[in-house]
Amino acid sequence: MAEGDKHRAASRQSPAVDLLVIGGGVMGLWAAHHAVRAGLSVHLVDAGRIGSGASGGLLGALMPHMPDRWNGKKQFQFEALVSLEEEINALEAATGLSTGYRRSGRLIPLPKPHLSEIALGHREDARANWTAGERQFHWNVHGAGFAAGLLAEDVAPFGLVEDTLAARVSPRGLTAVLKAALAASPCVKLSEGVSVLRLDHGQAILQDGAGIAFGNAVIANGHRSRDLIEAIAGPLGKPVVVPVKGQAALLAADLDPATPVVYLDGLYIVPHEGGRVAIGSTSENRFDEPCTTDGQLEDLIAKARAVMPALREAEVVERWAGLRPKAIGRDPMVGHLPGQAAVSVLTGGFKVSFGIAHRLSAALVEAIAADLDVTGLPESFSPLSHLKEAGFTAR
Repeated sequence: MAEGDKHRAASRQSPAVDLLVIGGGVMGLWAAHHAVRAGLSVHLVDAGRIGSGASGGLLGALMPHMPDRWNGKKQFQFEALVSLEEEINALEAATGLSTGYRRSGRLIPLPKPHLSEIALGHREDARANWTAGERQFHWNVHGAGFAAGLLAEDVAPFGLVEDTLAARVSPRGLTAVLKAALAASPCVKLSEGVSVLRLDHGQAILQDGAGIAFGNAVIANGHRSRDLIEAIAGPLGKPVVVPVKGQAALLAADLDPATPVVYLDGLYIVPHEGGRVAIGSTSENRFDEPCTTDGQLEDLIAKARAVMPALREAEVVERWAGLRPKAIGRDPMVGHLPGQAAVSVLTGGFKVSFGIAHRLSAALVEAIAADLDVTGLPESFSPLSHLKEAGFTAR
């Protein structure tokens, strides 16, 4: 920036905020929420509308990892899925709004005979690993008639699994409730339509030339995080975050909202409140139109209608497509960027963000407030782990 431009930006810059959050999706909103709890002042900026990107989708399935081959990453996700219920209860009580959350469980049809034996083994794994205090979650194995009347007769010829840990939430409901909670706080400023071009020595330079001074910044703007991360880390051999297109649909169907989520070979059927059922989702690494639906979604809808008779005549009330952020290591990317104690990243959650964003954000904000490194997260979540895979070398 030329010297005159620097002076103009400085003159338009507001007093430094404790935490600047770049991105108003589920990750950024939870980060801002935990920062307020920690007593920090927050300015959250989004290039579009808050909650309108990948977090503005339809599906909202909160799925656990398989209960076998247990490790630290699976334990972290398990604890996050369990604790989300309490967090959401507090948010709904504070705002009087609904997130559409329900621990409705999940049904997984078993279309082949050998899958029944595998499922019985996983039942024992769940008994050992899906325990939180006095709460026990189950991987029950049932016969083919367990879901009679809900699923088509030929869908589960060798029985099905009933997972009691899985849940669902309205993506738009949760982001709206988080936004409302933040808007009610005198410590928070929310700005939409604000694009950050770069971070430069404690200030964010915006597209219009203005600046926002900050004590700490969190980069949480989904797949667009790549530009800001790589501007700091330097040239990399591979992109550290990439967009993956997803497509989903919302159908109008008279289903009990307590009906479990159904999962079969990449298809999710997610009953929500108000007679709505979400269908999804694709995972497209290559695409021409990021926000346009196509035949891949129509194939999913047709498959859902074949699996669940109640959907065969259901009207499609909305089709959705958007870009989700996938970090190069596939796990979320959370923590300080190398050599940048005041700049952190919170992105890359891809399919699991809604189930774990609250715990990732809590760990990050705790580290920021204490001026320490992030602890309590799997090592594979660290930015350095992802950056090394992308070709980063310390300078």
